[in-house]
Amino acid sequence: MSRIAKYPIALPKGVEVTLASGSISIKGPLGAMARPMDPNVSIQKEGETLVCKAVGNSHHANAMSGTLRALVANMVTGVSKGFEKRLALVGVGYRAQAQGDKLNLSVGFSHPVVHQMPKGVKVATPTQTEVVITGIDKQLVGQVAAEIRDTKSPEPYKGKGVRYAGEQIVLKETKKK
Repeated sequence: MSRIAKYPIALPKGVEVTLASGSISIKGPLGAMARPMDPNVSIQKEGETLVCKAVGNSHHANAMSGTLRALVANMVTGVSKGFEKRLALVGVGYRAQAQGDKLNLSVGFSHPVVHQMPKGVKVATPTQTEVVITGIDKQLVGQVAAEIRDTKSPEPYKGKGVRYAGEQIVLKETKKK
């Protein structure tokens, strides 16, 4: 059995789990999420915990039990606490401005870059050089953060660009004459 799948998932207060045939839905204070289940994995609710087990002895069932356990644990965390990614803009004149569900970036191009946020993801700009992306879906929050970073990824000589907060950029040495 997968080592990850051996650990039960604790359900915090206010989180409801519905196990239907072939799917699992989780409802919490921040929202609701649903996901189809793999037929090689069974999930049981035991008191205030969820337990994932592989159905059968195949390698695929073993692998999917750990994967599904991690995905369900992220769903539980998402609907109870939520996920957050922080980005920092480094460079002279680089600015970000959140307007509703859109993010306007001025990152050295001749035109502003506008990112439309998908449903379920919120963006905020506490300062002009800081962007905070929040949501209940870990994959979606990470994907949006990666797309925004990809607008102007940090260059290796001066480090200018959009980077994750706390990310260390290894700067190259410039060419000597």
